[in-house]
Amino acid sequence: MAWTAPAVERVDAPTVAGEREMLDGWLDWHRATLLQKCAGLTSDQLKQRSAPPSSMSLLGLVRHLAEVEQSWFQRRIAGRELPFIYCDVDDNPDGDFDDVDSADAEADFRVYAKQVEAARAVVRDRPLDETFFHARMEVEMSVRWVYVHMIEEYARHNGHADLLRERIDGATGY
Repeated sequence: MAWTAPAVERVDAPTVAGEREMLDGWLDWHRATLLQKCAGLTSDQLKQRSAPPSSMSLLGLVRHLAEVEQSWFQRRIAGRELPFIYCDVDDNPDGDFDDVDSADAEADFRVYAKQVEAARAVVRDRPLDETFFHARMEVEMSVRWVYVHMIEEYARHNGHADLLRERIDGATGY
């Protein structure tokens, strides 16, 4: 039997909470939303592109957000020097989206989950006011800024995911 993206339980973000709990809640809600948009689809369905010339697909979004999770949390906040997962800024900047045709969707979902867990571990005990220097942008940034940016990143891409899913099988909402 062919692998399909697993179902996920999405927990609503709190409506009243402290800042950390609120940010964690909204980021986790958006992470789960992305996975809900993929749930029940086969590898081939996850690889379906939106419309030329775009190379966007649901699997591409999962791969892209795994890359983004690693980039912001592990590379920037934690200061780890890690290789790119799917792309290379200089040689293959859109590999996360472009190289899905031969990708192993099940393995890519495991990579995504691993990156989310690593991100959670990086920020678990860090204050929101902690800062790091973003060398490419040449600016000091806070952990709080990364949370807000990641919520925005997921919100934008979850809109893409909704349209992609509707194109695949007509499913909307979630």
